[in-house]
Amino acid sequence: MRIRQLPENLINQIAAGEVIERPASVVKELVENSLDAGATRIEIALEAGGVKLVRVRDNGSGIAADDLALALTRHATSKIGSLDDLESVRSMGFRGEALPSIASVSRFRLISRTADAETAYSIESDNGQLSAIRPAQHPPGSTVEMHELFFNVPARRKFLRAERTELGHIEESLRAFALARPEVAFSLTHNGRALVRDAASGQVPEARVDAMLGEEFLLNSLRIEHSAAGLHLHGWVGLPTASRAQSDRQFFYVNRRLVRDRVVAHAVRQAYADVLFHGRHPAFVLFLEIDPHQVDVNVHPAKAEVRFRESRLVHDFLYRTLHEALAQTRAGMAVAVPVGMAGMPLATGAAGNQPTAAWLGNQQGGLGLRVNEQLAAYASLYGGAERGTLQSPMILADADGSAGLSTPGREEIPPLGFAIAQLHGVYVLAENAQGLIIVDMHAAHERIAYERLKSEQACGAIPSQMLLVPISMMVSTREADAAESHTAELAGLGIELGRSGPQRITIRRIPVVLDGADVERLLRDVLAEFSQHESSRRLQEVQNEILATMACHGSIRANRRLSIAEMNALLRQMESTERSAQCNHGRPTWIALGMQDLDRLFLRGQ
Repeated sequence: MRIRQLPENLINQIAAGEVIERPASVVKELVENSLDAGATRIEIALEAGGVKLVRVRDNGSGIAADDLALALTRHATSKIGSLDDLESVRSMGFRGEALPSIASVSRFRLISRTADAETAYSIESDNGQLSAIRPAQHPPGSTVEMHELFFNVPARRKFLRAERTELGHIEESLRAFALARPEVAFSLTHNGRALVRDAASGQVPEARVDAMLGEEFLLNSLRIEHSAAGLHLHGWVGLPTASRAQSDRQFFYVNRRLVRDRVVAHAVRQAYADVLFHGRHPAFVLFLEIDPHQVDVNVHPAKAEVRFRESRLVHDFLYRTLHEALAQTRAGMAVAVPVGMAGMPLATGAAGNQPTAAWLGNQQGGLGLRVNEQLAAYASLYGGAERGTLQSPMILADADGSAGLSTPGREEIPPLGFAIAQLHGVYVLAENAQGLIIVDMHAAHERIAYERLKSEQACGAIPSQMLLVPISMMVSTREADAAESHTAELAGLGIELGRSGPQRITIRRIPVVLDGADVERLLRDVLAEFSQHESSRRLQEVQNEILATMACHGSIRANRRLSIAEMNALLRQMESTERSAQCNHGRPTWIALGMQDLDRLFLRGQ
């Protein structure tokens, strides 16, 4: 068969197959053009899920009459003019494929007027055939109408989903734009019914996040902002306990362009590795600002992916920033910033930054009471005559972690309050200024032990002790081989052992944290990990899993009765331990029931 040049209409339809997948793709391309035109108001009207009609109207800079026909020609754009422009793209669109691709698979009309023009002009396209340019009525800006998507490509049209499904994709696309552009007012109508009518949120990004994702997201997220190595990251990361079954609340922007990137996904996954329950997905809205020369946005027809020139640098920056921000989540600390509230400290990726003016809030009331209100409330409960004065001394944890008596007087009430009882040997009940705190003592102590082990291993000094009577245990030949091959790695974990037979090993030293634990059972779990992962690189990856196993075995077990002093010591350790709001597996270690919650349960005031 001879090689031949394809007709222009077929070329446009092939391009449309790469750029236009469904009505949401049309909305995305048209909204990007409006944003590049400097629009501050964008109105979107749909019919039949966008299949019958997509109309996008804006108040942007408009298109001159002489350029209307050129705007519907492939690879014609005002956004790049040289190779240098292509290597540092700052606009949302730049390929010049959107309008001709849409026009080739629909009945299309474009009306536009520039600010200095006396009248607007329009051009139409039907099956790729352009009409003459005619005068029209329109304020400064542009309106693009797309009718009957894929009317001339029935094979593509039959793959479109139900109206509700296509509308859902459009709403998700619009939500992504709205989160990145709080200064732009968006509206969306479907079959004449208003779905979104959101005025510009101005200089308060939290207001737009609240409007798009709901107040619950803000109340269960950390605000972060951090700069290093020419990179700037800001936005919100959801708490591990607010994870979701799906990844539908993950918005990552590079220079305000929503992207899906493997480097980013891996960095986020690693940052949440120690705190996320298996099978769950974190929620986040993050914005990465980077020199446009350091990122290539021209690697995907729909511009949904990017390529970083220094991908390792970006990966490590994202991982360390998110990892350190999540490390600041300690049990009892307030982390949410209500809309319109100023002066709240941000998690900046530097260890040690904690909110000091606000503590634990109940699930309905956001940040809850301020410090002086907390102290006054607690003092009234215990009969204190002045703020912070308690009639009886409270038992606290000493600096070394042991329990002791605090001096009465101006003692500030800790976020997790003070222990009052233990329930069925599993939960610690405590009272703070807002109400009731319930702590899973095993999960909490597991996190405390795990963080201590990680810190000690990082310093190369996990405290260990010699056994007065070495433990001899039978294992499989494979497990004995693994123990013999990884003696050095085990020593780094504070375990000293030797092979004393084909299927026998002898344990001579164990970590102090495992005193009283089932060492044989622990070692079988560790050897199973070594048997499964032979390479040293993989071994480094599972090292934290081994430490987590050790922490689990060394933690307080269920049905162990604790004294009030021991319970208070546990609460104080939780307040000072990184990531102590979740156990090593991502489960919550504590919950709060404020007085309003308790009153609602008992129908008080109703």
